Amino acid sequence: MMFSNKRFLLPVIDAVIVTACMYLALLFRFEGRIDNAHMASFLRMLPIIIFVRPAIFWLFGLYKGMWRYAGLRDLSSIIKAVTLGSVVLAAFIFFLRLPYSRGVFAIDWLLNLVLVGGERFAVRALREWRTERVKRMKRILIVGAGDAGEMILREIRSHLKSEYLVVGFIDDHRAKQGMSIHGVKVLGRRHDIPQVVKQRNIEEIIIAMPSASGKIIRDIVSICEGIEVKCRTIPGLNELIYGRVSIKEIRDITLKDLLRRAEVKMDLPEIASYLEGKRVLVTGAAGSIGSETCRQIAQLNASEIIALDYNENGLFFLEHELKKDKNSKSVSLKIALGDIKDKEKMRLIFARFQPEIIFHAAAYKHVPLMEDNPAEAIKNNINGTANLVDLADEYGGHKFINISTDKAVNPISVMGASKRMAEMLGQSKDDSKTCFISVRFGNVLGSDGSVVPLFRRQIAEGGPVTVTHPEATRYFMTIPEAVQLILQAGAMGRGGEIFVLDMGEPIKIVDLARDLIRFSGFEPDEDISIEFIGLRPGEKLHEEPLRVQGAVRATIHECIFVAEMPRVDGKRLKADVEVLKELAREGNRHRIAEKLKEMIPEYRPNVKKK
Repeated sequence: MMFSNKRFLLPVIDAVIVTACMYLALLFRFEGRIDNAHMASFLRMLPIIIFVRPAIFWLFGLYKGMWRYAGLRDLSSIIKAVTLGSVVLAAFIFFLRLPYSRGVFAIDWLLNLVLVGGERFAVRALREWRTERVKRMKRILIVGAGDAGEMILREIRSHLKSEYLVVGFIDDHRAKQGMSIHGVKVLGRRHDIPQVVKQRNIEEIIIAMPSASGKIIRDIVSICEGIEVKCRTIPGLNELIYGRVSIKEIRDITLKDLLRRAEVKMDLPEIASYLEGKRVLVTGAAGSIGSETCRQIAQLNASEIIALDYNENGLFFLEHELKKDKNSKSVSLKIALGDIKDKEKMRLIFARFQPEIIFHAAAYKHVPLMEDNPAEAIKNNINGTANLVDLADEYGGHKFINISTDKAVNPISVMGASKRMAEMLGQSKDDSKTCFISVRFGNVLGSDGSVVPLFRRQIAEGGPVTVTHPEATRYFMTIPEAVQLILQAGAMGRGGEIFVLDMGEPIKIVDLARDLIRFSGFEPDEDISIEFIGLRPGEKLHEEPLRVQGAVRATIHECIFVAEMPRVDGKRLKADVEVLKELAREGNRHRIAEKLKEMIPEYRPNVKKK
């Protein structure tokens, strides 16, 4: 039907063109002033012109060809048809004895040749331009035919339509198969990706599934690696919590995409209620967890953030970042340079700023280093925490949230034991008006000094990537997710609790290393080797699940639990801390280990590691 309509439309268009050509020929010949005699002749000839020229075009097959493939033979037919048409029209004028300038026929012939021929060859030129344009466009397949996929399609068409061509969608939902979004069809399910990529010449895949689990993302990435097609994604919902899906958010797959867990459901009103309008002190503010805590608090209407650290450069860059951030401009940011081991300096800071909420993230965290330097772990992680706990109590802070670790569960390292002691310091203040709580969680991806930056540096140097043990596993979460849960636990705490976070399933360190090598464009064991160096002092083969020690009880939040821990004798603990302080001053490694074992029965410093 459409084809027939085009066949009918072309003679109509030609009738308009040939009429316009004759009229323009008269205008050109008489320099815009057509006399009455020639105008009368033109009007008398008009029905003949409209009939004769399209009829001759039909005789020469100008309505039968596919003009997208027009060539020299078609140009020859156009010249013959236009020339014969001019001869026939001249004959009509001669037999009708109409006044007509011969120059008009010459101009009319040239105009018909240009416009009628141009009309046909324009179809071919347009088709070739569109074909070439499509060839230059990157062919995209979007995995996820939901809201995020629709927004990505819309944004590509709005901003990058000359660069990208969305060929289709992939979605596992049965009801979506064969359906279309803005004219783009759902071409199959996840297992159909290799076939679709081959048939449709796909060059890049965009995963538009912000709520998908890490397992699904890993599966899709594995499929893409098998067919050697580039794969990118949009951030997970945890990262998009304050924004929306945008073409600017499309990025390469990262490790945190492979670990992507279920969305953290935050009770923002509850969190805002204990932070809004408050003066908040964050220790270790220049570190990974401390700086992210500052960023998130800045968006929750705290009146003032006091960022405390002894890392001058880190504080400088944090201040610059938060002052530049539009979402953080409503909060007053104060920078406090100091060491938590210096109690008098800490007293000056508490006296000056009168913090109401304290997030304590300052700590030494490297297990092997603390094994070699146990006195420093005592001074910083225990004595430093004791200074802050005492001052929070003395200056009437509302809440003190101590950020702890999974290494405090049945510790075998000095670092783990020192963090368990930091928890006990808060537990001992059960008669304080300040609400002391601790939050335990495992490793965070990309934190300063963690395994991921180390692996990246080793890959950049050409390898080898060093892994402690082929079976070693750790629990991981992203920094933003960890901080969201810390803030949520802070809202829930009423005093004395040790909250433990659900870290999901453990990840093999060697798998993490292999994924990082692939993301860097290399093949593990071929381009970059992996070397197993053995467990270091204080390290476990497998970190114990955070809920393993003692009983735990559920909370209203599905990812947060409370560990039921034994009561702590505050007076005895205070005396023991003083002894530890003295031992740390002396640097007596053996006595420090003995004292920690006495204070923490579950501490096992001499466990034989395989």
